[in-house]
Amino acid sequence: MCRLITYLGKATRLERVISEPEHSLVVQSYRPLEMTSGVVNADGFGVGWYNRALDATPCVYKSPSPIWSDQNLPALSRHIASECIFANVRSATPGQAVDYSNCQPFAAGPFLFMHNGYIENFRAAMMRQIRDVLRDEYYTAITGSTDSEHIFALFLHCLHGRPFSLPKIITAMAETIHQLLDWATAKGVHIALNLALTNGECVVVSRCASTVPAPSLYYTLNSPFFPQAVVIASERLFASSDWVAIPEDSIVAFAADLTVSHTNLRQETV
Repeated sequence: MCRLITYLGKATRLERVISEPEHSLVVQSYRPLEMTSGVVNADGFGVGWYNRALDATPCVYKSPSPIWSDQNLPALSRHIASECIFANVRSATPGQAVDYSNCQPFAAGPFLFMHNGYIENFRAAMMRQIRDVLRDEYYTAITGSTDSEHIFALFLHCLHGRPFSLPKIITAMAETIHQLLDWATAKGVHIALNLALTNGECVVVSRCASTVPAPSLYYTLNSPFFPQAVVIASERLFASSDWVAIPEDSIVAFAADLTVSHTNLRQETV
């Protein structure tokens, strides 16, 4: 499984999010504390951010190398600041290629997307099923082989034709999760769906799995380390009572003003 971090709030340097915390994403790449499978996250990394004054689409910097070995990232992260940051370190599912196209976050239009979890036996059990329902533009945009990128394509398919508003994004994510859970039940396979998505203005995440417990996911809002911001992470970045565990079977969304909303996936009907 991967480790992920999202940041939304007052503009801050990338390094503040990626490398400065005590239990930073860099530390989690070689010493994760709450992974349920895998030992390290050395199969690539990625960072996405926005400069909405110049362009509404995100910039992404990715590499199939371990994050601790990248010689360019420290300088970049000191000199780039953003109000919205997504970062990921990867632990590749056995059988999946370690290459650039499979590194997260994935980008399309104004969106960044990350997934921490898995679809069991993805290629045999569900890859074809997902592809068969996609509109052509989302099918042909897939460049890698991961379940994560296919989940992103399915989300874009569910959102198609709707405004990119926060309520519609939440609805599309719920539809995506319910569809995947229905397919997984029919196929008799397990899935874990900790998803994170942003358009640079809001952040929507889910914590969900076909069997409990789902992968860990926390958020902290207006903490002393990250004032005027929300940070969501697979593992707590520092010891503090400010961290809130995201409930299982839920979607949590943060608007541009950091207002939080919760959706119970077990009660949600789509």
